[in-house]
Amino acid sequence: MAKQTTIAAEISLKGVGLHTGQLVSMTFKPAPVNNGFTFVRVDLEGQPIIEADANYVVNTQRGTNLEKRGVMIQTPEHVLAALVGCDLDNVIIELDASELPIMDGSSKYFVEAIEKVGVVEQEADRKVYVVKDVISFVDEATGSEITVIPSEEYCVTAMVDFGTKVLGTQNATMKGIKEFKSEIADCRTFSFLHELESLLNNGLIKGGDLNNAIVYVDKEISTETMENLKKAFNKETISVKSNGILDNLTLHFPNEAARHKLLDVVGDLSLIGTRIQGKVIANKPGHYVNTQFAKKMAKIIKLEERNNVPQYDINKEPVMDIHGIMNLLPHRPPFLLVDKILELSDTHVVGLKNVTMNEDFFVGHFPGAPVMPGVLQIEAMAQTGGILILSTVPDPENYLTYFMKIDNVKFKNKVLPGDTLFFKCDLISPIRRGICHMQAYAYANGKLVSEAELMAQIVKVK
Repeated sequence: MAKQTTIAAEISLKGVGLHTGQLVSMTFKPAPVNNGFTFVRVDLEGQPIIEADANYVVNTQRGTNLEKRGVMIQTPEHVLAALVGCDLDNVIIELDASELPIMDGSSKYFVEAIEKVGVVEQEADRKVYVVKDVISFVDEATGSEITVIPSEEYCVTAMVDFGTKVLGTQNATMKGIKEFKSEIADCRTFSFLHELESLLNNGLIKGGDLNNAIVYVDKEISTETMENLKKAFNKETISVKSNGILDNLTLHFPNEAARHKLLDVVGDLSLIGTRIQGKVIANKPGHYVNTQFAKKMAKIIKLEERNNVPQYDINKEPVMDIHGIMNLLPHRPPFLLVDKILELSDTHVVGLKNVTMNEDFFVGHFPGAPVMPGVLQIEAMAQTGGILILSTVPDPENYLTYFMKIDNVKFKNKVLPGDTLFFKCDLISPIRRGICHMQAYAYANGKLVSEAELMAQIVKVK
């Protein structure tokens, strides 16, 4: 399994925001494992942190915009694409303004900065979500659609159709993340002339320049518009070349527009927060459909993680059988709710219970449709956790375990006679003064059936 990565040293860049025209200083800094990509507004009191998270997307009008507790991060997609394209997992991005620098409208300068300091491996394994089924999001209003299908690695295809003579249908493909630097990174953002006029009239693209955005001329330019463009871009002359592009900017690739759309997809999908192993097919992508798809993927991944049932070999000799359990726990039938301990370490424990029709509680709950009471599932988790805490003292027979707190209890599925229940308890914090704080899960039939955050204390019997 690949290890997580971060940058080897910090590095800074300066530029202007495309829409605000504001000068901004940006610094990439190494980040600890499991940090992900986080933005820090060093110009604001308390230096608030905004995670690169799809759930913070608030606007996609002219780029992707994040907001957390009133703090904004504008147009981060080109920087995020560069971080993904350089195979990074954990980076802190410090800013002294809300909008990231546009540079030349691509990810080129960010990639070059990262390559200058280098990438280092970290201790923790990289978490990757392997796509097993087809997942799609469709924007009915525009017909835009993003789909991901199973694949051996992360690859992206962008298909665009702008419906204009100057820029019609284009496709671009990145077969693997290793192609990003050479094939995608230096592809610049673009706009159509009719959009440009609207942006100028609304006081946007204050940081615009003919060197950081390709302008496709899709209409006749009036004398008035030409004068406005000269003024906006501080140019004495502006012309339209034979390829329909404003001024004499040279394209890096014939399909640079489609490649830039692919770049945006890579940046926006980083907001999922988890690496993807799958082939992304983006038809007429844009920031709205990209980020909506990212939100959907993040939700699916979170749900699957929650329902990810660990696999245990019930035929393997247990760490502790029922006799060993009774030597540790003071509970006795019919209130002893754990039959075996399958795993036991300093930080976790896994227990098993075979639920039979002979359980005493089925006599009254419910005779016609027996269901294991939820409170007894929680009790069984606590007894399993009791094994963990009592195994830390030399004389467990002299201790009793008492509940202190139960939080965030959720019941997901019914537990019926014939089910085999697995209980997994992980320490949330180290055991101190006999207090055990743990996250507990119960699984049956390949599903999560219940979960809870438990706190208990062992007390010596006087």
